[in-house]
Amino acid sequence: MFSRKLIATVFMALSVLLLAGCGASQPQSVAQSSQQTEAQPEVTVPTTESAEEHEEEEHNEEAEEHDEDHELSLDEMELTPVTLAEGEKLQVVATSNIIGDMVKNVAGDLVELTVLMPPGSDPHAFQPAPQDAAAVADADVVFANGLNFEEFLDELIDNAGGEAVVVRVANGIESRAFGESEEEHGEDEHYEEGEEHDEHGEEGDEHSEEGHHHHDGADPHAWMTPYNALVYVYNIETALSTLNPAQAETYHANAETYKAQLEELDEWVFEQIETIPPENREMVTDHDAFGYYADRYGLEIVGAIIPSYSTAAEPSAQEMAELQEAIAEFEAPAIFVGTSVNPDLAERVAADTGTRLVPLYTGSLGAAGSGAETYSDYIRYNTTSIVEALK
Repeated sequence: MFSRKLIATVFMALSVLLLAGCGASQPQSVAQSSQQTEAQPEVTVPTTESAEEHEEEEHNEEAEEHDEDHELSLDEMELTPVTLAEGEKLQVVATSNIIGDMVKNVAGDLVELTVLMPPGSDPHAFQPAPQDAAAVADADVVFANGLNFEEFLDELIDNAGGEAVVVRVANGIESRAFGESEEEHGEDEHYEEGEEHDEHGEEGDEHSEEGHHHHDGADPHAWMTPYNALVYVYNIETALSTLNPAQAETYHANAETYKAQLEELDEWVFEQIETIPPENREMVTDHDAFGYYADRYGLEIVGAIIPSYSTAAEPSAQEMAELQEAIAEFEAPAIFVGTSVNPDLAERVAADTGTRLVPLYTGSLGAAGSGAETYSDYIRYNTTSIVEALK
């Protein structure tokens, strides 16, 4: 048994330790806590931004303001029906003849259509005439590609009074950035109807109505595949049906017929490209216009004379040297050049490398007798020319 004295001593020692611990953990007063909280500075982590990034951000803001002013998409604007007298037609303007051909397939003779760019024109060098401004001023709707393709459009609309209703028919397509590979571009989702239309697995693209990314610096040549053209047709039909509900059934029936043709055309392109040996599925082009086409159908763009979406750009000496190296490395059998583009640069490269030039249609349909008078003809002409050059 422990003595009472020993127990008392131990008890006192434990009490002292307990009191000391409580004192060390005494909470601060509310006032002290508030003072310390108020005294804590807000920490801001600085970020490093290059001059190029800053300039790109400013350009993005300008592009967004430009869209807000004029090129409102179907998602961003409310189209309202137009009051038409008996026998009167909608006044419609299409910026390019490619878009114009799609409008014809949906609207037939139910609209008065004005196409700004004539066959064979280079969209990147196009300058509107005074009659173009008059047509835009009188139009119930202007169908434009969007994605900053129509560099002239902002000024044209201002000259027409600034009231034009512009519908971007590429709205809903997830755009690709220039130089982006198929893997980087990834898989998109198709248009609002949400059909799973692609049966080609990894080779295919899917589109999303929530797309429309990379607005600045994005590749605007989305029409280069019939699969993307389905989105264009959907947007055209939606706009026309909203503006003229009395003809909505006809627009819809025409659009469904045309979309079925485009789906068949898309399958046909796959079949043709599959006849090219896999090791030969590489293209050199005059400018960056075939990215969507290459991604969709399993080709690779290994070089471009003008490494830009615009034919108005000029390559540097280093870029020209790198292109010639790529042509030699990949043993490119051809350089594909747009029929509406000045061929001088391409001819020089072809002469230096011993490579032949193969003409393709890019931003414009062909004139009568060209074999590329309609959008469907245009796709068939280009695909046939590519296959014949690479097989």
